[in-house]
Amino acid sequence: MKFLKLEKNDLGIVRLTLNRPDVHNAFDDQLIAEIDRALRDLAGDQAVRVLLLSGAGRSFSAGGDLNWMRRAADYGREENRADADQLAAMMSTLDRFPRPTVAVVNGAAFGGGVGLVAACDVAIASERAVFSLSEVRLGLIPAVISPFVVNAIGQRAARRYFLSGERFDASTAECIGLVHEVAAHDELPHRVDALVQQLLAGGPSAQKTSKELLFRLRQKHEDEDPSAWTARLIADVRATEEAREGISAFLDKRKPLWAADN
Repeated sequence: MKFLKLEKNDLGIVRLTLNRPDVHNAFDDQLIAEIDRALRDLAGDQAVRVLLLSGAGRSFSAGGDLNWMRRAADYGREENRADADQLAAMMSTLDRFPRPTVAVVNGAAFGGGVGLVAACDVAIASERAVFSLSEVRLGLIPAVISPFVVNAIGQRAARRYFLSGERFDASTAECIGLVHEVAAHDELPHRVDALVQQLLAGGPSAQKTSKELLFRLRQKHEDEDPSAWTARLIADVRATEEAREGISAFLDKRKPLWAADN
C-alpha cells in the first residue's frame, strides 16, 4: 500500500495510518481504495480486536485532495458518480467494521477527515486538533459524510457547522459529540493505550453483536417492535459460549479467556 501504513501486534491491535503527510493526509481515489481494501481484509481476520485510525505527521486528515477534486470536476456524470460511490463505500466499510474502531485525532481534521472521525466508534483528540466541515467554502457540500457526522453531532450542530464552514477546537468537538475525549498532545498515546485496554476487556463476539444492534436501531424502519427482537437477541447471546465463559469468569473472580493475555 502506497499511502496507507498498516501495523498489527500480537494482541490483535491494528493501527492504520494515513500516510500522505506532505498534503496533510488528504485522500484521493487511490488512498480511498487502499483504506477500503485494508478494512475489508481486516474485517475477515478473526485475530483483529481493535482498529486504530490516525494520520502521519501533524494532521489527521485534510479531507479530499483538492487536486483530485479538480480532476473530478472534469469527469463525466457517470465517472463522477463512480468516484463518489467509492468514497461512500469506504465510509460505510469503516462504519460497519465488525470490531471496535478508534479515531486517534492527532491534528487537523477537515471535511472528509471529520467524516472519518465520525464513522469510528470512539474518537480521542489531541488538544491541538482543529476541525472544520469546510466544504461550503469551496462551493461544495459534505454530502457523503453527512450521515455519519449528523449521527455523531446531531442536526442542530450540523446546521451551524455545515453552513458556516468555520473551524472549531477539540473542546468544542467534545462538547458537540464528535470526539469522546480530549488529551494533552503528549498524553494522547497513553490515553489511547488506556482505552484499548478497556476495549480488550470486552468479549469480541459481544462487541461485534453490539455494533450490529446499534446499526439496526439507527435504521428506525423496523416493522417489528424493538422490544421483541431485542429480547430474542439477548436470549440468543446468553446461550453463546462466550457469554457462558464471561459469566463464569466473573463469578470465579478471574479474567475471561479473551482477556487473559492482556
